Order: sequence, then structure tokens, then C-alpha cells
Amino acid sequence: MNLSLLLDMARDGFADRVVLGPRAGGITAADLHRRSVGGARALAKAGAKALIYLGVNGPAFPVALFSAARAGIPLVPLNYRVGDEQLAALLAHHPDAFAVTDAGQRVRARDLGVTAMTQAEWLDLTAELADADLEAPTAPADAAVIVYTSGTTSAPKGVLIRNANLLAYVFGSVEFGAAAETEAALISVPPYHIAAVANAITNLYAGRRSVVLDQFTPEQWLGVVRTEQITNALVVPTMLARIMAADGSDRRVPSLRSLAYGGASMPLPVVERALQTWPTVDFVNAYGLTETSSTIAVLGPDDHRAALASDDPAVRARLGSAGRVVPAIEVEIRDEDGRPRTDGGPGRIWVRGEQVSGEYTGSGSALDEAGFFDTRDVGYLDSAGYLFIRGRADDTIIRGGENIAPAEIEDALLSHPDVVDAVVVGIPDEEWGQHIAAAVVLRPAATTTGEGLREHVRRALRSSKTPDRILVWDELPRTETGKLIRREAVARIVDSRPTRV
Repeated sequence: MNLSLLLDMARDGFADRVVLGPRAGGITAADLHRRSVGGARALAKAGAKALIYLGVNGPAFPVALFSAARAGIPLVPLNYRVGDEQLAALLAHHPDAFAVTDAGQRVRARDLGVTAMTQAEWLDLTAELADADLEAPTAPADAAVIVYTSGTTSAPKGVLIRNANLLAYVFGSVEFGAAAETEAALISVPPYHIAAVANAITNLYAGRRSVVLDQFTPEQWLGVVRTEQITNALVVPTMLARIMAADGSDRRVPSLRSLAYGGASMPLPVVERALQTWPTVDFVNAYGLTETSSTIAVLGPDDHRAALASDDPAVRARLGSAGRVVPAIEVEIRDEDGRPRTDGGPGRIWVRGEQVSGEYTGSGSALDEAGFFDTRDVGYLDSAGYLFIRGRADDTIIRGGENIAPAEIEDALLSHPDVVDAVVVGIPDEEWGQHIAAAVVLRPAATTTGEGLREHVRRALRSSKTPDRILVWDELPRTETGKLIRREAVARIVDSRPTRV
């Protein structure tokens, strides 16, 4: 089996249902199936060993995904925003590749030696060669996609995700054909993010129409939700923050039933405001990694509402958790010696399951002898099994021999009403090993001072976790999916002078 099985099932189950694009004139399941055959024939004729996708998200992306699957080659979505030098380095890993690109990226790809056509040309070609007859490969161990990590702390690595991993994820999390024909999902993540791949296959399997917003603004997002009668949407935290902060915007979303978010830490004030603004919407926090084929833990709608309404600090705190681990995943919290913790304390999060790839191009599998993958995230499980993420292990600040999680201090800063974004990092210090520095983004007309923020953190935590200095910036360095780029934050803090201390 490979991913083509999902499309075969969709064609057999709801052939005439529109599954991509607008309600009027979109692509049906049967049409997507025929196009995947046409695309596979084109890729075979070109002798392609990989299909590069270099452009914004849109209908051409799922057509490319299922065409590559039917051709038995991996889809490799690349970040079209990277510079020529980095793009050339990524393309060098994939000789004999064929590329589907934006119009502006085609010349760039061809200059780097890759056969390329635009998304429009690709859609025309797959329609021209469309056919109902081409048997798909049946090897689930073959690579389905290669997704490059965002490289927020180092050079991007190619995560090799096999058909078996993605199929396990879909079969373990989605009921086939469960969506009503009126349901529609709005996808606002770029195609080189694992969430784009996961949503393309899960929405198809559920029978839900997918609509892509390739360029996000709060006004556009809200407008598309209303005009396309979107029932399910996916955002990253920075998007939700901008929607909630957009003054004068009409935030009515009468069709919206479910809003999923993930990809980065969600500030509690943002999700609290969103829950209050849209009380009838079901909120879902999905935690996962590229290496785990997307979601491995979920904080569901009932969890959100219970936490928001509770006076119990332990229950209220779960609004900042990743939720409970999904049934198909095993999790271990391990101490510094690699032993599973049983006392509820924090440690490295290790996971195991059929959807977990944990494999990289050029370096092979990173699974341990028991099949567990080190997420490199630090976290803990509370008494009810809710998973709390305290940040990346590499981000841990060691101050005077004490291990300090930046996320804890960031949460404290974000709880101040004047702070809309925050980053905390460790800066080399001759006396303490590292000292704590922070940068914040303040609300317009904020009156707080740096010392006021320091005192706020001191009251919430303790003096050893209080930032030694706080800078005020207009914005923090983040990826398109909202992840903090800590290496850039560290460099800026080291090179800058605080504007407010």
C-alpha cells in the first residue's frame, strides 16, 4: 500500500464530491484520481526520481502529492523563500528530479539545473494526460515525502517519511468518509510544512473539501471562512494572535465548527480571547513533529472549555498543555541518564509508534534499539496524563548550575497584559555560565517598564528565573509557521543594547 490507496478509496466512496478548491468548479475526488494518473505518467516519461514542489500551497500541491505516490517517487516540498545558495544545496540532494513551481520560481529552478513547470502548466498537463487506469506501487516502505526541517537552530535536515508512516497516521486518527458533503477545511500553512501534507491526506480521507489560503492576512482569512462557508480551519499561533488583534475586523464566523492550531507555543491570552470570542467553536491543539508524521498529542474541545471555566489551578493550567497522547503513540519522559521518569518530573520526550519516522536522508534512522524517537523536546506528564512541553532541550538555560526552561519565563512574561510576544534566551556569562535575557513585543501604548516586567516575572516565579535584562522589539524573528528562530534572537540580543531595562 502507498498513499494512492487513500485516493482510490475516496474515488470509490465519493467520486463526484468536490475535495479541492471552491464549491463551484473545484476538483472532485474522481478528477483528482485521474489527474494523479496523468501526473504519474508525466513523471515516468521524464524519468523523475523525485518531485520537487517549489511554490505556494494550492490545488497543484495535492495533485503533485498523489501523482508522486502513484509514480512511486517521493514528493519533496521546498521552502521557496530560501536564497539561491541554500536552494542549490537542497536540490543537490535530489538529482534527476522534476519540479512544479510558482511562475516566478521556474526560471530559478531551471537555472539550478532542474526540469520545471509552473503550477498552472502542471495542472493543465495532468488534466491532459488524465486517465483512470494505472496501478500504484504497493511498497509501504518506500519514501512518500521528504520534508526539510525549518532549521531554526541549525541547517535543515531532510526528514524521510514513508508511506507506512503516513498511512498509520491517517488510519489511526481519521474515520473514512466521516465528513458531510457541506464540510470544508481552510489550510493556512505552507506546503513545505508537515501539517500541509497531513491535512491534504486526512481531509481527503474524511471526504472534506480543502481550501488553501496561500497568503495570510486576518481580513483575508475571515473573508474566506465566510464566503466558502468553512467548517474546519488550521492556523499557527501567530495567525490566531493577528486575527484576535485585528482592530475593526468582522470576526463573525457562523459556519466555523472547529479550529485546530499548532506548530509553535500558543500564548495563553490569545487562546483565552479566542475561546471567549468564538464560544461555539471547538478548539483543538495538535502537537507533533515532522519526524512523527504530524500529530501525536491532542488537547480537545472539551479540554479547552473545562480549563477555561475551572478555578482549579491544575485544570486551568491544561490550557497551556499539548493535551493527551493519541492512542497509537507511546511516550516516555526520560531523565538525563536516559531512564524513564515515574515521578512526574520533566525530562526528554521520547515517542514510539507506526507513524513515527525518525529517519533522515543521508544519516538514516534516529530510533533507539527499542524503536523510540527522541523529540528533543523537554516536558512532563501531569497526574491525568496531559503532556506539557517546556521547550527544546537545546534551548535550556544553565545558570549557576540550575537548568531553566525558557518557556516557563516566556509564559510568565506573556501573562502580563502589556506583552504580546516574548522570547527568553541564555547569553554566555563568565560568572554564572549563562545569564537570562529576554526580548518582548508590547501592545500599542503600553506603559510598563522593563523593571515592571522583571518584577512581574519575579512574583510569578523566583529571582533566579528573572531575566537579567529585557529588550523591547517591534517583532520577534519567527518562521512562516510561527516558530521562534532562537539563534537570530540570541545574535540580536548579544549585538544590541536594551531600549528599556
